[in-house]
Amino acid sequence: MSLKIYNTLSREKEFFIPLIPDHVGMYVCGPTVYSNLHLGNCRTFISFDIIYRYLVYLGYKVRYVRNITDAGHLEGDQDEGDDKFSKLARLQKVEPMEIVQKYTLGFHHVMQLLNNLPPSIEPTATGHIVEQIEITKQIITNGYAYEVNGTIYFDVEKYNKAQPYGILTNRKMDDLLEGTRELGGQNEKRGRLDFALWIKAKPEHLMQWPSPWGMGFPGWHIECSAMSEKYLGKKFDIHGGGIDLAATHHTNEIAQSQACYHISPANFWMHTNMLTVNGIRMSKSLGNGFLPEELFTGNHPLLEKAYTPMTVRFFMLQTHYRSTLDFSNDALQASEKGLKRLWDAYEVLKQLEFGSELLAVDVELDAKVNKLINECDEFMNDDFNTAKVLGSMFELVPVINSIKEGLIPVAAISAETLSLLQQKFKIYLEDVFGLQKSTANNELLNGVMDLLIEIRKEAKAKRDFVTSDKIRDQLAETGINLKDERGGEMSWEVY
Repeated sequence: MSLKIYNTLSREKEFFIPLIPDHVGMYVCGPTVYSNLHLGNCRTFISFDIIYRYLVYLGYKVRYVRNITDAGHLEGDQDEGDDKFSKLARLQKVEPMEIVQKYTLGFHHVMQLLNNLPPSIEPTATGHIVEQIEITKQIITNGYAYEVNGTIYFDVEKYNKAQPYGILTNRKMDDLLEGTRELGGQNEKRGRLDFALWIKAKPEHLMQWPSPWGMGFPGWHIECSAMSEKYLGKKFDIHGGGIDLAATHHTNEIAQSQACYHISPANFWMHTNMLTVNGIRMSKSLGNGFLPEELFTGNHPLLEKAYTPMTVRFFMLQTHYRSTLDFSNDALQASEKGLKRLWDAYEVLKQLEFGSELLAVDVELDAKVNKLINECDEFMNDDFNTAKVLGSMFELVPVINSIKEGLIPVAAISAETLSLLQQKFKIYLEDVFGLQKSTANNELLNGVMDLLIEIRKEAKAKRDFVTSDKIRDQLAETGINLKDERGGEMSWEVY
């Protein structure tokens, strides 16, 4: 079955045929590193990490480019207001690149915790100023941009006469203009939808570079056009990001590339959907947004406990990337149990060997297992439907557990089917879904638990049951189940 991908541009699923056989070029808009990573970013990057992994599993050589935005992003995502990096640097009395360094390191740390593979290339906006200036010059030459006092604006209405500007979101110019305010008498722009390619810097602006139009800095949208073209070419296979980028940022990227190179940059545009918390859209103003670190520590009033990075990753896999994802304690705790159940079955599966009993294969069971195994690839080939893949895997868990308990002999399924089952569980859980074994085997955690168990044994020996119970109960709140065994021994496991 051939891979089909939902293309935001055409609003339908299309068969994926790469521009260069056996090679895939994929660009994903990365973080703006002036603050901590939020969960919406995590969902996008986890989704595209799985897409990247699956394309590699299919045999493609993938060049995955994910940028770092470290300049040119103004407040409100428009062409007005302070630069986010410069403003924070002034408030904290540091260099802007100290802000960039701090939050870039934080971003990489969260990506590592979530077991996201690094991209093939991770370019920065500040490292590609020359390329952004060159694209801007070409757009001016082609007649789709104009200069006003050292700032270069893209002429949207002129462009729209040659190409439909709102093609990505299927919106007409009249509809787009209705959502914008009238230009004031002092506004430099010719049209309400015009956006800056290059912005003249005020003397006090901390991040500025020389250009043919004077000292300035790039507009947010031109950065991705420059970096994607440099590393993937004028035309490449997949461009991805969050759904919030489609209406403005990605729409402007398409316009810039068409105006410069007379070609749309990507064949497929892919977008992840938004996050909600208990059915309400996640936002700072509502107080229902939390950071990845808060999820991992449980340090947030909306969280009942801490959740491991693998629980969070597994939770996100259970919803298709184009569907809204709703966070709740109940859903996260169900994911915690589901992940453990699936991983426990995987551990059993790794130990199984084909039975030597002279028993006939259960043809019906063997066919059922093969069907569920083959569905995994079918569902992933249908626009990367991780939720349905997990559904098939969960249907296989009772079969695996029944073999473990001796209710079904191993020889009831053929040696070929058992081998395929073992291979597919490994491929999907580890290679494609990027899940890892529980931190229960982490040496540092083992050492800490040994110490706590020793302290608890001493407390029980002194009949200090308050301390003993406190250790057990507080460990339970963090997701660790401490059990009393016979003979005074204790064991533990991560939920």
